[in-house]
Amino acid sequence: MPVRRVAAGVLVGALLLLLSACGDAADSDQIARLAMPEPMTETGPATYDLWRYAWLAAMVTGVIVWGLIFWVVFRFRRRSDDEIPVQTRYNLPLEIFYTIAPIMMVIVFFYWTVKVQDEAIALEPEPDLVVDVVGQQWSWTFNYTEQGDGGRTPYTSGTASQIPTLWLPVDQTVQFNLNSPDVIHNFGVPSFLMKMDVIPGRVNKFQVTPTVEGDYAGKCFELCGTYHSRMLFNVKVVSQADYDAYLLDLADQGWIADEPLLGGSDAITQAGLDDEDTEGSTE
Repeated sequence: MPVRRVAAGVLVGALLLLLSACGDAADSDQIARLAMPEPMTETGPATYDLWRYAWLAAMVTGVIVWGLIFWVVFRFRRRSDDEIPVQTRYNLPLEIFYTIAPIMMVIVFFYWTVKVQDEAIALEPEPDLVVDVVGQQWSWTFNYTEQGDGGRTPYTSGTASQIPTLWLPVDQTVQFNLNSPDVIHNFGVPSFLMKMDVIPGRVNKFQVTPTVEGDYAGKCFELCGTYHSRMLFNVKVVSQADYDAYLLDLADQGWIADEPLLGGSDAITQAGLDDEDTEGSTE
């Protein structure tokens, strides 16, 4: 009877938790994707598949382990005659299985993780465009490298009070060159299912091909100082025509340089929300 009551309590609690998480369509969508954002790039589905199949493997393993635990608890529970169950010292075949099975699981996970990682960080020799990203305390500068007239570089930079917006053309392969003039940051867009460290003195690179027009959120995923939480940016994926028009608008406003602004005096370190802006910004 106590075992049945515990099982019933666990079942009721699980149902209540599930119902409380299904309050609206957005929550249901998150549950269906196991809290992973919907992938919006060409390489995103590979990362998503690795995520959901890893969860599936973990759930299957959990069901088997918990099933065995509850079966042993029930099957070998103390009887009314108070007889002690047979004590097995060891079972060699079972112990071999318990050793080999986890090793095989780790090998499979390792193989697919490396495969997806190689796909996510693969670099095309000639991407459609290059964006030099600068993460500085505590905002972002986006250089649309050599995409202006005469090979000049339109750019936009965030400030202490203005979140910058990164514009990208849909269905075009963009390479991000990541630069930092101060500390380690991390550049990531959840909907792209990709992020990478921004390290001083080193240029990390990755490429994505956005496949769906829309507005997305990005941020720094590395604790980088007092105002780390302010290192946000927006991403706008648009048509090629809208993207070209945006670059022309940047140039008309004077947001254009002969070379990408990669740090130092070019990428101003923002002092804090209470300080006056030292650098302008444009959307």
